[in-house]
Amino acid sequence: MSRIGKQPISVPAGVTVTVKENQVTVKGPKGELSQEINPEMTVEVNDGQVEVKRPSESKSHRSQHGLYRSLINNMVEGVSKGFVKKMELVGVGYRATNQGQLLELALGFSHPIHMQLPAEIKVEV
Repeated sequence: MSRIGKQPISVPAGVTVTVKENQVTVKGPKGELSQEINPEMTVEVNDGQVEVKRPSESKSHRSQHGLYRSLINNMVEGVSKGFVKKMELVGVGYRATNQGQLLELALGFSHPIHMQLPAEIKVEV
């Protein structure tokens, strides 16, 4: 049994999950994501929870069970919280500063590294 696949996915307030045939669509405050799934797998949305069920115990169904549950969970998390990556610079002389969407890194080279970030990425230093 897939331990990951059996866990239900809780849907936070402001997020909607719709299932049409083999397409799962998740809408939230940070955007909309959709994922095509195997038509043999069953996705049910009940009382603010999403459950993925498999038709048999075959190896391919067991592997897809956990995969689709993880994909849908990541979609729900992405449209509600967004993706967050926290990094820490460790060492003497390493530092990072940002001015708007321009990130400046001092990483021990003879010159600082400047990176222009896309508008959809937010940086806090």
